[in-house]
Amino acid sequence: MLDFIKDSFSYPNHPLIDALILLTIAAVIALFISYFIQWTLLKWAQLKHRVNLAFIFQAIRLPITVSILLIGIHNAFHLFELGDKLQTLLPMILQSIDTIVWGQFIYRSSQFSLKNLSQTHKPGSFIQPQTLPLFENIAAVLVVLIIFYLLFITWNIDMSAWLASAGIIGIAVGFAAKDTIANLLSGVFILADSPYKIGDYIVIDSGERGMVTHIGLRSTRILTRDDLEINVPNAIIANGKIVNESSGRHIKSRTRVAVSVAYDVDIDHAKQTLMDIAKQEIQICTDPEPRVRFRRFGASGLDLELLVWIDDPEIRGRVVDSLNTAIYKRFAIEGIEIPFSKHDLYIKSMPEHISE
Repeated sequence: MLDFIKDSFSYPNHPLIDALILLTIAAVIALFISYFIQWTLLKWAQLKHRVNLAFIFQAIRLPITVSILLIGIHNAFHLFELGDKLQTLLPMILQSIDTIVWGQFIYRSSQFSLKNLSQTHKPGSFIQPQTLPLFENIAAVLVVLIIFYLLFITWNIDMSAWLASAGIIGIAVGFAAKDTIANLLSGVFILADSPYKIGDYIVIDSGERGMVTHIGLRSTRILTRDDLEINVPNAIIANGKIVNESSGRHIKSRTRVAVSVAYDVDIDHAKQTLMDIAKQEIQICTDPEPRVRFRRFGASGLDLELLVWIDDPEIRGRVVDSLNTAIYKRFAIEGIEIPFSKHDLYIKSMPEHISE
C-alpha cells in the first residue's frame, strides 16, 4: 500500500519530499489503527468484561504502530541512493527492531495468560499460584531464545554450530544433574497437586514428623517438635507416602491412648473411668465426643483404647502426656490394676561348689 502511495505522490528529483510524504502517511496510518483499536475494539472488550481480549488489544497497539512506521522508514530510505553495504544493513536493523518489539508483546501476553490461569484454581492444573514463578521464568526463557534465534537468522548467522553445542551441553548437564532435575520436576508436581501446604503437620515414609515451613522447587523443609529443621528432597517425598495430619474435612485429628487393665477388673468400671478422665481434660474437643473401645484380650490384661479429638496436631504430645498422667493417678485411686510383665526365676539346682 505504501508503494502505491509512493508512486502516486512522487515528485521528480525530490526524494526528500517523497520520503517525508511516505513517513507522514505511515504515521497517519499507524495512529489511525492505534486509535481505532483503542476506541472501538478495546472499548468493546472492556464493556463486555473480556479481560483477555482487552489486554491483547491494549498491548498490540505498540507493535502494530512500530511495524507500520518501520515499513514507512524502509520505503523512505529506498528513495535515496545508498551504498550497497547500507542497503543491506538497513533492512536488518529495522527487522531486528520489529522482532524485539513483537517479542516484547509475546512476553507480556504469556505472563498475563499464565497469571490468569493460575488464578482460575482448576483442579489438577499445573499452573497454580505456587508454581506461577516457575512457569513465568520458563516462558521468559523461551521467548528470549526465540527472539535471539530470529535475530541470528536476520543477521545471517549460522545457528548449526550453536545448536549442536547446546545439544551436547544439554545432554552432559542432564546426566550430571539428573538428581537435581528429578527434584525440580517433583517440586513442580508437589506444588501443583498440593498434598500439603506451609503450616501442615506431615509424616513422611522415613518416619519424620513435623510442620512444613518451606516448599521449594528442590526440597521441602520440615520443623520437628525437637526444633530441628529437616531438609527433604522433593523426589523422596514425591515417590513416598505422605500422611498429612492437618488435612481432611477439618484440622481436627483423633488421638489414641492405649491402656491395659487386669483380667479381674470390672470392665464397665474401667471404661467409665476413662470417659470421666477424658471429660475433665480441657485440651481435647467435646465434638466429636471421646470414646472408649475394648480392643483385644491381651497376654497380661484387657487392652482398652481411649479415643479423643484435638484441635491441632501440634498439641498431640501434650494431650497424650496429660491423659496418661491422669489415667495412672485415677486408676490408683479407683483400685484398677494396670498389669505389667512379671517374670519368676526358678533355680533347679545349685552348683556343688556353692552348696559346700
